[in-house]
Amino acid sequence: MTKNNLVSKIWSFCDTLRDDGVSYGDYLEQITYLLFLKMADEYSKEPYNRNFNIPENCTWSFFLKHPLEGLVLDYMKALNILSASGKMLGKIFNGAQNKIHDPFKLKKLIELLNEDNWVSESVDIKGDIYESLLQKSAESSGAGQYFTPRAIIKAIVECIQPKPLETISDPTCGTGGFFLGAIEFLNNKYKKELQHEREADFLQFKTFHGWDIVPSTARLCLMNLFLHGIGDLKETPEIEVVDSLLEPPKKNVKIVLANPPFGKSSTYTITNDRKLSRQNSHIFREDFWTTTSNKQLCFVQHIINMLEIDGRAAIVLPDNVLFEGGAGEVIRRKLLDETNLHTILRLPTGIFYANGVKVNVLFLEKKSKKKEPNTKEVWFFDYRTNIHHTLKKYPLQFKHLESFVSCYKANDRNSTFETWSETKLNGRFRKYSYSELISRDKVNMDISWLEDNGHLDLKEMQDPELLAQEIIDSLESALNSFKEIVKTLQKNN
Repeated sequence: MTKNNLVSKIWSFCDTLRDDGVSYGDYLEQITYLLFLKMADEYSKEPYNRNFNIPENCTWSFFLKHPLEGLVLDYMKALNILSASGKMLGKIFNGAQNKIHDPFKLKKLIELLNEDNWVSESVDIKGDIYESLLQKSAESSGAGQYFTPRAIIKAIVECIQPKPLETISDPTCGTGGFFLGAIEFLNNKYKKELQHEREADFLQFKTFHGWDIVPSTARLCLMNLFLHGIGDLKETPEIEVVDSLLEPPKKNVKIVLANPPFGKSSTYTITNDRKLSRQNSHIFREDFWTTTSNKQLCFVQHIINMLEIDGRAAIVLPDNVLFEGGAGEVIRRKLLDETNLHTILRLPTGIFYANGVKVNVLFLEKKSKKKEPNTKEVWFFDYRTNIHHTLKKYPLQFKHLESFVSCYKANDRNSTFETWSETKLNGRFRKYSYSELISRDKVNMDISWLEDNGHLDLKEMQDPELLAQEIIDSLESALNSFKEIVKTLQKNN
C-alpha cells in the first residue's frame, strides 16, 4: 500500500470518531499508543527476536485477539500499567488516557493499524507516514501554527549542514520536525559514515535533545523519532517535558534548530537583574543579556547560551524581533557583537497555519567575545516582496527556496555574492555591513529594498484565497504599525 493510501485510510477513520467527541489531536494520540504496541510486537518476531518486556495483558496480540466485551476497560488498565513502566514505555505512555470508549470503534482502529507492517528496512517511509498524520492533524484542528513547513526545514538543514557526531537541539521541539530534517540530511549525505558503530550509535541515542511544555506533543516527537530509527524501546533520545526557558542549559550543543512559539507576551518575565527577580512572575537568568517577557527575545538569548563556541543556529522568528525597541534593540546589538549573525532569510505570509504571520530565519554562529564585533556583515535574502503563497492552492515548496540555498553557499560562504546591485535592482540577495546596521535607528533590521508592486496581478486577483491573504497582510501590517505608534506615545507620556 502506498504512503498516501495508508494515510488516507487511517485518517478517514477519524471522521467516524468525531461524532463521539474524539478530536483530531486525541485521535492521533490514540494512534501513537497503539502503533507503539504494534511495532513492539513486530520487533518481537523474526528476524529481530527482541524482548521488550511489555507487561502481560498490554501486548498488541492481546488486544488484537480481545473480544469486544471488556476491551475498553482492559485497554484503559493497560495504559495505566504502561505509563508506570519507565524509560521509553513510560515516556510514550506518560499520562495516557483512552478517548475511544466505543469498543466497536476501538477494535476497528486496532484492525486498521494491523493491516500494515510498520517495521521494515525503510524506516523513513513509515516515519513519513506518521509525519503526514501529524500534518493532517495540524491542518484539520487549526492548531498547527507551530508546525514548521517541511520546505523551510529542508532549506534550513541544507544550509546548516549537520555532520555525524554533532549534537542537535531544539528548545521548542514540538513534534520533532527539525530533528527529522536533520536525520534525512545525515542519512542521505553520510550514509557510508553512519555504517560505523560509533557514528550510528551517536545518531541513534546521543544526537538529539529537545524540550516541549506539552506532554502529548513531546510524546508525538518521541514516536516520530522512533519511527525514523532513533532510540529503541529500552533507550530513548532526550525529549524533556519542561519549559526550557526556566533554567540555564546544563550542557552546550553544536547545533540549535528552532521555531519558538508565536505570540509575544509570556506569563513571566526573565531578568538578569537580581532585584527585579524578587518580584512575582520574574525569573532570574544570570546568563541573559536583558530583561523581557517577549517569548521570542527570551528564546534568542536562551539559544545563544545553549551553543558551544563556533556552534551554529537557525531560528525562525517573527518580524518584531528585527525592529522592536527596548530589549529588542539590546539583543540585536549583542547578536552583532557576540555572534556572527551572517544571514537573514525573509519569508512571506501564507505558509503557516496562523494567518498573517511574517517570519524570518536568522542564521548565526556563536563566537568568543572580542573587542571588535564578531559580525562583519549580514546577508539578507528577500523571499517576501511580491511573493504570494497559500496553504492549499499555492503551498510553499522546497523548490521555491532553492535559490536561497544556492546563494547561501553552505560549503564556502566566502564565495557568496550579491544578486542585487545598482544595475540589478530586482536582486533578492544583498548584504549590509556592521556599520550600516548599527547606524540604523534602534539597529532596525526589518529591511526591504525591492519595489513592492502593492497588488496581485490579474490572474492572482481572480483567486479568492490569494486575495483574502493579501487583505490579511495589509491589515496585519497596519496593525503592527499602529502598535508601534502606541508604544511611542506611551513612552513619551
